[in-house]
Formats: sequence, C-alpha cells, structure tokens
Amino acid sequence: MQQRMTNPTKILPGVAQGFQALVKAIQQGGGVPQTVLDLVHMRASQINGCSFCLDYVARSLKKAGETDERLFAVAAWRDAPYFTDAERAALALTEVVTRLDPADPVPDAIWETASRHYDEKGLGAIVYMIAIANLANRVNITIRQVAG
Repeated sequence: MQQRMTNPTKILPGVAQGFQALVKAIQQGGGVPQTVLDLVHMRASQINGCSFCLDYVARSLKKAGETDERLFAVAAWRDAPYFTDAERAALALTEVVTRLDPADPVPDAIWETASRHYDEKGLGAIVYMIAIANLANRVNITIRQVAG
C-alpha cells in the first residue's frame, strides 16, 4: 500500500501545534495515567483499523515498560486478566464512543462504571483522548499513512 499524500498535519500551518497542545492539555489536566490514555488510543485504533496509530502507540507503550501480555490482549480486554477495573472502564467507554451505536451511543451503565473510577477531569481527558484517537485514525486511514 502506498501513502496517498503527505500527512496534512505536516502541511497545514498550525495543525501540528494545535494537535500537540490538545494532547498536552489532556495529559496534564485530567490526572489520568498516560498508560490509560495510550490504551484508549490503542483500542480505538484497533476498532478503526489504523495501522499507523497502532504501531505508534504500541511502540510508545513498550518504551514506557508495558508488557507484551497486556499489549497483545488489548483487543480482548474483557477476558484478559491483565487490566485493572479502571482500565476496563476506560476501554469500555472507548468502544462505545468509537462505535456510537445509534440506538444507545453511550449507555448509562458504561458511563456510570467509568464515573466510579474517574472524576470529571479524568472523564474529560478520556473522552477527549478517544476523540483525538478517532481523529488521528480517520486522517491516517484516509491518506493511507504508512506504519513504522
């Protein structure tokens, strides 16, 4: 597969800085561990099939000391013993927000579970991280951004 064009983040003035500022605000303002934010990004990228983002976030997690067992099991987080209840809540929220089922886009039960593990700032950070991951996925998939 060949990349269709240069990533628009590199060619549109201000986009990279705005994207980086938003990610920094999410990381610093929400009080959510970086590992959780990265797992959220990874799960959204798996659902959307973004190889570039999957490669990027897996490398970041591995560099931060994440285990292979956890990385390999993100897609099956419900059945894998490697995740905390707080991580599971963030991953469940990631799935429903990424898929947005028209019948019930974000079920109350999933929101309430996440609310037990994260305060408003933390929830805000997770929701924005899900949105950022989905934005990056859609750009990278559209232009066929090459992984690696």
